[in-house]
Amino acid sequence: MSQTMETPVRCGWATDKFEQYQRYHDEEWGVPVHDDLKHFEMLILEGAQAGLSWETILKKRDGYRRAFKDFDPVAVSQMSDAELEALLQDTSIVRNRLKVFSARKNAIAFLKIQQEFGSFDAYVWPFVGGQPIINRWQDMSQVPATTTESDALAKDLKKRGMSFVGSTIIYAYMQAAGLVNDHTTDCWRYQACC
Repeated sequence: MSQTMETPVRCGWATDKFEQYQRYHDEEWGVPVHDDLKHFEMLILEGAQAGLSWETILKKRDGYRRAFKDFDPVAVSQMSDAELEALLQDTSIVRNRLKVFSARKNAIAFLKIQQEFGSFDAYVWPFVGGQPIINRWQDMSQVPATTTESDALAKDLKKRGMSFVGSTIIYAYMQAAGLVNDHTTDCWRYQACC
């Protein structure tokens, strides 16, 4: 006798997607991040997504991992112009010059933030009061593209020298890194991320 598994209810953006996309939703998106390497990874990936779909970036995630030294900000901060130029020929990532070169610029700013605050994690969480903002959206159409918190964080990151950190990109980063819980209330992951 076989047992069928019922498909869990997911946020609207993660339904009818490929397995890797659903796994990202089920295992990562909205889970509070406190590891600096993970913060840096999500900042690079969300910046790369600007103007593109998350699906595109997720499919190229392994390419980004290889290209940007397992998202080690020290190693990325030391990448030469020649290394970055070579990445513009690498089809496993989005070959946008500004985005590729911004990874090094952002790594340098990231390291300065770590030095000032002890960790990037210690810097970023106060923007949401030290704990995730728990939203109660019933439908994805209710989810904003930006908030006052993402505006403030984006402004401060820009002031500190980062690029590709506009408020919309930063709100997507905040969702991914669990600074906000934007799973819809009917999603099976909503309670787990509260």
